[in-house]
Order: sequence, then structure tokens, then C-alpha cells
Amino acid sequence: MRKELSVLLSSDDREEITQRFSGRLEFGTAGLRGVVGAGPARMNSLVIRETSAGLGNYLLNNIAHTTDRGVLLAYDGRIDSKTFAEDAACVFAGLGIKVFLTDRMTPTPVAAFGIKRLNCAAGVVVTASHNPPEYNGYKVYWENGAQIAPPHDQGIANEIEKYASNDIPWMDYDTAININRISLLDNDYYDNYCQAIFSSTLFQAPPNLPTITLAYSAMHGVGAVMAERLLSQSGFCQIYSVTSQREPDGNFPTVRFPNPEIPGSMDAVIELAKQKNTMLACANDPDADRLAVAVKTECGEYQILSGDQIGVLLGAYLLKKPHSGTHIVCTTIVSSQMLKKIAAANSAEYHETLTGFKWLANVAQSKERDDHTFLFAYEEALGYAIGRTVWDKDGLSALLAFVQMTSEMAAKNKTVLGELERLYKEFGLHVSVQKSMYLQPGTTDIIDLLRKTPLTHIAGRPLDITEDIKHSIRQYANGRTEKIDLPSSNAIIYRLHGGGRIIVRPSGTEPKLKCYYELVRRLEDGNIFSEFEKNARDELEIIANEFQITLTRLLD
Repeated sequence: MRKELSVLLSSDDREEITQRFSGRLEFGTAGLRGVVGAGPARMNSLVIRETSAGLGNYLLNNIAHTTDRGVLLAYDGRIDSKTFAEDAACVFAGLGIKVFLTDRMTPTPVAAFGIKRLNCAAGVVVTASHNPPEYNGYKVYWENGAQIAPPHDQGIANEIEKYASNDIPWMDYDTAININRISLLDNDYYDNYCQAIFSSTLFQAPPNLPTITLAYSAMHGVGAVMAERLLSQSGFCQIYSVTSQREPDGNFPTVRFPNPEIPGSMDAVIELAKQKNTMLACANDPDADRLAVAVKTECGEYQILSGDQIGVLLGAYLLKKPHSGTHIVCTTIVSSQMLKKIAAANSAEYHETLTGFKWLANVAQSKERDDHTFLFAYEEALGYAIGRTVWDKDGLSALLAFVQMTSEMAAKNKTVLGELERLYKEFGLHVSVQKSMYLQPGTTDIIDLLRKTPLTHIAGRPLDITEDIKHSIRQYANGRTEKIDLPSSNAIIYRLHGGGRIIVRPSGTEPKLKCYYELVRRLEDGNIFSEFEKNARDELEIIANEFQITLTRLLD
């Protein structure tokens, strides 16, 4: 870091120096995430140590028996992740807090699993998930195994500030190991995760299922070993991994952006699927908490499913599993409205939350009671949680469930795409698309401009309802208003007459505006599905393009 700053000073790069030192890297409900480098506005060992000291002190003040219950620490395959995890471990140890540190690079959901299993006071995973190579992050979980939610984020941030000018507690790593202040989680821990998955009734498949072939990519992340293990131990042995992307590599040499949502990121695994003629092409993101899927079509090509399509397929499949009591399913305000209809048809309890699994998991836990048990949650950004084993999105168990579902369909001479079409015919065709508008620093808040310029029509279609999540107000076209039961968030939802929806919100990690578009159309007898779907997508594209033009005009 010192050498890096010396180069900046000698080059007199004042803009870069200002960016690095004009403020601190902000701690929020996602913990920390930022570019690695010197300076308080970057990810580095000093920032990690200050953050860990603040978090540790907050835990000591708010959770009983924190010193003995301890903190679970894990890290992914990025270049600095292990170093940062050991930095954090030494700080917690210096505070007198027991540390359970994974002895290897670990998928995020496997780490999240252990927080409740080991009865820890909290958990931390050093990961930047699917961000570019220059990023890293510090993801914090509460004692309930879910990501932290307000007010804990602000409370922790306040404690972190104190250590910007105070000594940071510290215990030498070897000393902490020798006195058992730091304990390493070894093979038994990873075995326990697998056993917990296999013991769940949600992953019990009928005997003698057809063999499913699939191509798989870990996207240079940490998912391959556990993904292959879960599948092979469940009887799915024809797994072909993309060799060039199987091993962890923080430089991500073969993908421009290690995010399976980004066009082109699935190219290698789809190419392998074509070579091996597999039924599925699947990928986890680098920390294996997300799942992407492409399925083979009748003509031999591979169709990439959207997060919403994977979500409704898994939701419908899991809701048919034998159970007692009432199942709880959840999704976010920006995900498809289709899960709500599927839940109603299966007498399940449905809840909608703000974007992010910190909301999904915490809300799901709060709704459990008597014979009402959480079953499934998803968000359209390829995140899925199945059952109560991991209170966060888990791309590994979701992969296993999707393969099992595909195999059970094949046993009945059905296909994934055929099942999707059946669901559309029963619940209406739901087509969706997301578009982003990148913004220059200092750009006026477009969502505030939308509030000051209320819309009555979008793309010639009248609005039935406008929902302002920030002010918790739902306003109908006739002027009637009512309260929205959601935490405040800077987002607006427009509900179009005839079954359409537009959600606008700022990105939580990048300088851009995210717009989510959904159109719902009821299929009639005689409709040719492929033509009907194309027409609906064309119609949605027109709506999306015209709304993007509206946003651009607001800034002029």
C-alpha cells in the first residue's frame, strides 16, 4: 500500500488521490464492497481491520456470549481474500472473540450454513461475488444466519468510525491458533453441509431417475468441488466441467465480467454443452451463491433461462413436494409476479420484499410460526434459497434441485421448456426484461424527477397504480391512496392498465439506474405459443424503449 501511494504521489495524480481519501468506504447492509487499493475509500488490510474491530465491538455490546459463541470467517478465491480473512480473524481474536475460520476457499452459501449450525454470534465472508477482478468485499451475517439488516448496519458503521482514530485490537495469528482462539474448519464442516442438504426432504428424489447430462462452469470461482460432489453423490455423474474455468482464479482470465447475468459469460459452458450434447448448461458465479441455467431446445440450441423463469420453475416444483402445514414462499418487488399466482394455487403463503436476500431471509424467518414453514425464495438476479438449511441464496443446492427437477420431468417424458409453457398457459405469460441507464457522478436523482413529474401514461398505456416505496404511498388513477407495508427505499413502481409493470430504482453498487419491465398476457385457445411469446416480448420492448426515452428527456 505504501509503495502504491508513493507512485500516486510522485505522479501527482490528484484526482485519484482525492477519490481514495475524500471519504471512507461506506459500510451498509451488504457490508463492504469496493476496489482493492490504498486509501480509506478502497479495500485494504487497514480498512478490513478497522471494520472488524467495529463489528466485533458491536457484537460484544449487542449479543450475549459473543466471546464464546464466536464469529465464523470464510473467504473466496480472489487474490486478497485469504489475507483479508486472516486480518479479520486476528482482530476478532484480539477482542477476545472466538473465531471459526475455514481452512480453504469456501462458497458463500457453505459459509452462511455454519453460522446457525455452530451457534455463532455472526459471520463474515470475504468475497466480491460476481464483481470485476479489481473488487473485493466483506459480507456480514447476523446470528440468525441471514445477512444483516437495519438497524445493525448503521450501528456497526458507527463503531467502525471509532477505530479510524483508535488503536485496533490484534492478536498474532500463530498465537491465536496455538491458544485455540482461532479454530480452523476442516473436512468435517464441509461434510456437514452436504449431509444437511441430503437429509432435507426437499432434495429427496424418486429412485431410478433417468441420467441427466450437464455442462458446468464455476466461472473461475470456488463452486466446482462442492457442485460436483452434490451432483455425483445424488447419482448425477455425467458432469462436464469447463476445464479453463474450473479452478479458482481471482484474475478471471476467460470472462470479461464474472457475472452469469452478463451476455457472453455463459459462452464457454454452452460451447461445452454442445460438444457433449448435454441436456443442461449450468454455471455458478465465483462465490457460488447464484445459479444460471441454459436448456437444450428441440433444435439442438441452448436457451438461457432468466432468473424469473428459473424461480417460477423451482417454486412450482417445490410446492408439489409432499408436506404438512403451510409453506411460505417469498420474492422481491422487482421479480416476476408469477410466483404469487403459483403460491395461491398451491395454498402457500406469499410475501414480497425489497430487493436483496437480506430482506428475503429476514422476512421469511419473521413469518414462520406454528405450522407455517419457509420453503423457497428467489430474486430475479439468479439467487435462490431452498428450505431452511441456508438463510441466504445458495447456487449449489439450487443447482442440485434444478437437476433433480429436470430428471423427474424426463422420467415423465416432459421437458423444462415444456413445463415452462404449461405454467404460462395456466398462470398467464409473464415476460420481463431489465435495462440499466449508466449515470455520470453528480447526476440529478432521476427518481426524484419522476416524483416531481407524475406520469399518467407510459408508451400510450394508462397507469392504474403508482407506488412510491420511499414515501410508502400507493396512489390509484382515481386519486385514492393507501399505505405500503415495506421499508422505505428509493424506488417507484408503475402498474400499467392491462397487466404490465415498471420498477425504477438506483443500483446499490454502481452509478446506474435499474429499470425492470414486466408484461402479463393471458393465452387464449388457438394461440400459437411461440408467436404469442414473440409478440409479447416485442410489445414489452416498445414499452421499455419509450420509457427509457422518457427518462433521458427528464435529464435534458
